[in-house]
Amino acid sequence: MISKNNFQTVGLWFLVLTLMLPTFFIFFWMVSLSLKGQLDNTSYPPVFFPTDLQFSNYVEVFEKNPFSRYFINSLIVGFGSTGIALLLGAPAAYGIAKWRKYGLGAAVLIARMVPGLSFLIPWFILFQKLGLINTYTSLILAEMVVALPLVIWILISFFENINQEIEDASLVDGCNQFSSFLRISLPLTLPGLAVAGILAFIASWNNFIFPVILAGPYTRTLPVAVYNMMSFEQVYWGTLAAGALVVTFPVLILTLFIQKFIVSGLATGGVKG
Repeated sequence: MISKNNFQTVGLWFLVLTLMLPTFFIFFWMVSLSLKGQLDNTSYPPVFFPTDLQFSNYVEVFEKNPFSRYFINSLIVGFGSTGIALLLGAPAAYGIAKWRKYGLGAAVLIARMVPGLSFLIPWFILFQKLGLINTYTSLILAEMVVALPLVIWILISFFENINQEIEDASLVDGCNQFSSFLRISLPLTLPGLAVAGILAFIASWNNFIFPVILAGPYTRTLPVAVYNMMSFEQVYWGTLAAGALVVTFPVLILTLFIQKFIVSGLATGGVKG
């Protein structure tokens, strides 16, 4: 006889698999497209399981596109925007949590909800006037504006969980407010900093709309490189799917390795101490 706990576990797994089934199918279809020739990719009915695996699509991706340069560009923009967002977001989140400025916290949440597309035209006009179009600076600043509210909102709960008595003891021992933040509060929120940094980096890595407008041939990132593989005459689905998987694999592998750390960090930040 199935116990109540086992029944709930089976039901939970069934619900999760049902919700994730479209995602699994899309990923499977991308892999299938990347391992087939153009004839199989355009055939009807569709061929789901290729009988003759072809890796020429992956070879073509790297032969016809400087993907190593685009990979480095994505790393520079991702680490640059994430680093600046953490540098500015940690003190901001500390101030909101320390002095309970929850109105500012709500404003940060609203800023996080605003679509990044709404910043695009002002950013383009500003960077054009400053001569920063087609530079890493414009991409890093644009991505940072999107990542900053996310970083602040995640770190607020971590700073709220710090025991006030620990900070008071540091002030008694001679620390001022800033040194207490650097020496006491910041080290205690390392899990939150890691989670916020990882999520901000993934968001920057996958961002498409800013680089497609602000980047040039030498600052183009991976998502834009995949988009530029499409042509008006014909879409080579195998090469396109192979390029998309090349972009997806680094973030996918990173997520698989650190998923437990992300979940535990978010759970720690969500529990009042």
